[in-house]
Amino acid sequence: MPPERKSDEGEAAHSMTASRLTPLATLSLLALLVLFGLGGCSPQSANAENQRASGTALAEGLPEPEERAPAVRSVSGADGGADSLGPLGQSLDDSRTTAIVRATARVAPAVVSVNVIRTQTVRARSVWESLYMPPGAERRSASFGSGVIVSGDGIILTNDHVINGASRISVTLADGSDMEAEVVGTDPVADIAVLRVRGQDLPTAPVGSVEGVMIGEWAIAIGNPLGNYVGDSEPTVTAGVVSAVDRNIAPSSDDAGFYFGMIQTDAAINPGNSGGALVNAAGEVIGINASILSRSGGSEGLGFAIPIDRALRIARDFLEHGEVRRAWLGLDVEPVEADEWGRTRGVRVAGVAAGSPAAETGIQVGDRLILANDRALTSPLDWEGVLLDLRAGDGLALLVQGRTEPVVLRATAFPSLTAARVTLFQGIELISVTPQIQLERGLVSEDGALIVNIAAESARTLGIQAGDVIIQMNRTRIRSADDAARFFQSLTAREGRVIVYLERNGQLGTRNLYWRG
Repeated sequence: MPPERKSDEGEAAHSMTASRLTPLATLSLLALLVLFGLGGCSPQSANAENQRASGTALAEGLPEPEERAPAVRSVSGADGGADSLGPLGQSLDDSRTTAIVRATARVAPAVVSVNVIRTQTVRARSVWESLYMPPGAERRSASFGSGVIVSGDGIILTNDHVINGASRISVTLADGSDMEAEVVGTDPVADIAVLRVRGQDLPTAPVGSVEGVMIGEWAIAIGNPLGNYVGDSEPTVTAGVVSAVDRNIAPSSDDAGFYFGMIQTDAAINPGNSGGALVNAAGEVIGINASILSRSGGSEGLGFAIPIDRALRIARDFLEHGEVRRAWLGLDVEPVEADEWGRTRGVRVAGVAAGSPAAETGIQVGDRLILANDRALTSPLDWEGVLLDLRAGDGLALLVQGRTEPVVLRATAFPSLTAARVTLFQGIELISVTPQIQLERGLVSEDGALIVNIAAESARTLGIQAGDVIIQMNRTRIRSADDAARFFQSLTAREGRVIVYLERNGQLGTRNLYWRG
């Protein structure tokens, strides 16, 4: 049987090719193969191959994967890996070492996993459960988030909602080491928590500023969405752009509260990324990742970060003063009427406290504020975002509609912080309600004695709490903290009960106060 045509054609083609390769052409082809390293073989490996015993296959001369790996992983080429591939390899290595790669290398070592243990007392939900559930039974639950080391002495920034209610906090560094963390302070209003770990030679992240951030520039999210669920402790990196700045987020049904003046990004942020770093292309932290808007629970390209300037300012307050010290201007605002498309421009002044920084500049009720430090005011949320970053002594330039020049206010400390304190029995601290404090706290009462501090045990046994305004005791009207002190000094008995009339959360009520002098 004659052979098939296909095989004949193949054999013929092979014979024709072989017949056309003259000795000179054969030498030229071999030279090209050596020059360009075809088959993964460089000139150096080809020389080594020539020294091998005859009959060794060409494939056996290929470098092993671990021998090629340095050229693939090298960022700087300092290990000579790229040179082993020649100019072509060096060009490839340079093209892979992007700004995102360099920025990640600067920040990622300082991004940690924040591991939290919460302990809750479990109560019986039925009579049946109470029969076998021991009293005081506790349930432990674990959760995780992310954090960023921002100073060599172990200061870590994360979110308040990551560590809120924690009975134990441990952080895992990128190298896999675990360290116990202590809480320096938490600010639920801004959703920032400051932690500290004790260690030597800790990696720190370079920090930048939200000032000058450009919409559309690279944004890199670095965090630990998988926590300790995988063996690799190195953080996850996602990239996108800065989508917007100064975003205000109103809470949905399952969120804790408002966010003001946030950086928006489409870099993927998922549960577990909270507290991680948002980084620019220069390798500087510009934000602390905090929130996403999502219908699925995962990233949908709507992520939000707290500006790093705000987070650092809060950290300094805790480290220097032990508390966050925001400032006061002495004015309240309200929304203005919307146009036919539902848009608003500016906010209206709803109240001005006598003797406040606002009153001293001539701002009056009814004035419309358009800009605050060149930031547009479209709703009271914008105004709250401005106040969130103010500290005593800061200047604030307000553009008032109808005026050609901005009005400059100088923020001061809250009146309740500087007011004289009067101490009653069992460590109750009072201050007098003034028009300034009434506006600061949003009180109904124009006078009275405001409780600013009380021990937890006293609050539990007496039934009063910080923020209550005492306006009457028995039949004596209380108009100041001194009035309250004089009332107890006038009592002849060493102990007894007093009916206290007070304001709490805008409502009036009474408490039977048992006191002991």
